[in-house]
Parts: sequence; structure tokens; C-alpha cells
Amino acid sequence: MDAIGKSRSSAGFYGGNDEREQTLNQLLTEMDGFDATGATVIVLAATNRPETLDPALLRPGRFDRQVLVDRPDLSGREAILKIHAKKVKLAPEVDLHAIAARTPGFAGADLANLVNEAALLAARNQREVVTPQDFAEAIERIVAGLEKKSRVLNEKEKKIVAYHEVGHALVGCVLPGSGRVEKISIVPRGMAALGYTLQLPTEDRFLLDEQELRAQIATLLGGRSAEEIVFGTITTGAANDLQRATDLAERMVRSYGMSKILGPLAFEQQQSSFLTNNGMMLRAVSEETAQAIDREVKEIVESAHQQALSILKENRDLLEAIAQKLLEKEVIEGEELHELLAQVKTPAAA
Repeated sequence: MDAIGKSRSSAGFYGGNDEREQTLNQLLTEMDGFDATGATVIVLAATNRPETLDPALLRPGRFDRQVLVDRPDLSGREAILKIHAKKVKLAPEVDLHAIAARTPGFAGADLANLVNEAALLAARNQREVVTPQDFAEAIERIVAGLEKKSRVLNEKEKKIVAYHEVGHALVGCVLPGSGRVEKISIVPRGMAALGYTLQLPTEDRFLLDEQELRAQIATLLGGRSAEEIVFGTITTGAANDLQRATDLAERMVRSYGMSKILGPLAFEQQQSSFLTNNGMMLRAVSEETAQAIDREVKEIVESAHQQALSILKENRDLLEAIAQKLLEKEVIEGEELHELLAQVKTPAAA
């Protein structure tokens, strides 16, 4: 609908685009001309950008009802997987409910791609049916990217990456709200990841409390903290972790009101974007308030950093043991990983 129904006040309705405005005017006229007592006529339209539609389209008598098609929940994902799985042969042990539980946030197209990737993996390995291992690898490909075995790390880099990823895993398995650690790998994936720690949520979550958000920040900083403890220095490998940790801390202060000093105030204004989180802008605030926001964000991140350091120092021996095993095997997952992480000790301060 946004192709022909954009707001007439928006840029683009001048000169060569006058015919689009005429099309919209004719559509509005036709919709007003339906006889409510005659034949039943229902007009349906779809758009990913309802904020760009002309207000006249949304008035009563035209498009009266707006139905949001959001990302599917657990039962929805399972139903979508069943539809796409009909096209492939599945092994008897494949559990679509378990796969749906491991894919929160996946849209319908993501789930279709997941089944297709799993089928391709099975075909490449000359299997006649798609196995749970194929689905597990397909999830990793979608979440973390393709393996880049041609990207060879030198021994020093591999050692740093190993300790970095184990740091994420140890902090993540201690603190709440981070999901279950399923795999640690130092095989490069995607465009820039030199290694990764796969954490999958155990359930769909729609609300997170302050403690869980702080725990997520600490988990993001676990890799950098491990580098500090083991090597006494830091590298560029934590750049993305720092970006995500800072963004999350800023949202805690600016959007969620999770600041004891600034109180329950929102310093961001929601714009008219739809289905995205890109429509936020900072309210007009005084210089003093802006400085206070910066101090609060720094306090949250630094507190999480100290929490990560405390956990890793308490488990220094385990950090060394798992990192050495990871350097030998490149990948640790499944029961072996869960048995190792079960030995993690929680510091009293954590």
C-alpha cells in the first residue's frame, strides 16, 4: 500500500510523480463509494511502513482496522517449521518444538531459510534425511555466519581468542538473563568474528529486569576481562562487545529509567518509525543532565566490568583449563561443555 498511498505532504509528490497522487485520490474516492447495504466488499492492504501512509487512508470507513503481524512466538515458530519441513525428509529424532525453542526472534523467512540450510547441509554430507545436527549447524550459520577456515590465525591470536571466548562463557553461565551456553568455538565465522560463544535462550522473554540487563553487559565484557587477567593487556577483538555493552547501558539510563540518580525519566523520544528501533532521538536536556547521563552509563558499564573480573578471578583455574582444551579441539559443545561449566564457582560479590 505504501507504493501508492504515501502521504501527500511528503517529498516526492511534485513534478513527475503527480500521477501517484491522482491514483491515491481515485482510490480514496472508490473506497468512499461502496454501498454498505449492497454486496459485501472488503478492502485489504499490506505495508511494512504504515507511518508513511496518507492519513486519509486510515480514517473510519476506509481502513478501519490495523492488524500487526509481529514475529512469531514459540507455538507460531513451531507451526511455521512444520509447514516448511513438509518439503524435506526429516530424521525421526528431529524435534521441531526444540528447534522452535532455540530460534526466538526468527521471522517466517528466517525459519524457511533455516529448513533450507539444514536440507543443504544434509545433501552435502550425502544423507538421505535431515538430522538434528544439520539444524544445529544451520542455526549457527544464520546467527554467526559461515565458517571461515581459510582465515588462519597465528598461535598468539588463537590463544587470545580462546581465552576471550571462554571468558564470555564463564561469566554468561553464572549470571541470569544471558541464556544457556551451548557452544564455544575459535573457528572464525562471518565477516569479522574470530571466534564466538553461542548462547541460546531457554524460553521466549518479553521483559528483563535491571539485574538481568546488567548481567548481559557483564557477559559482553567477559571476553575483554579475560584478556586483562591472563595477558595483562587488551586487544581490538572486544570492539563489538564494547559497542553493544555501551548501547545497552545507554538504553537503561535514557529509555528504561534504571538510574538511581536521574530517576524514572526517559531522555529519548519515540519517533514515527514502525517495526524498528531506529526512531529514537535524545530529548533536549541541559549540559548538566547530559553529563549525568554519561556518568551513569559509565558507572553501569564499569560495574559490570568489575563483576566480570570478579567471576573470572574466582575461576582462574577453570578458565585456563577450558581455554587449553579449546585450543586443542577448536570447538567445545554439548555435554562436555555443560560438565565443564557446571564447575564454575560464583563469587560472593556476584
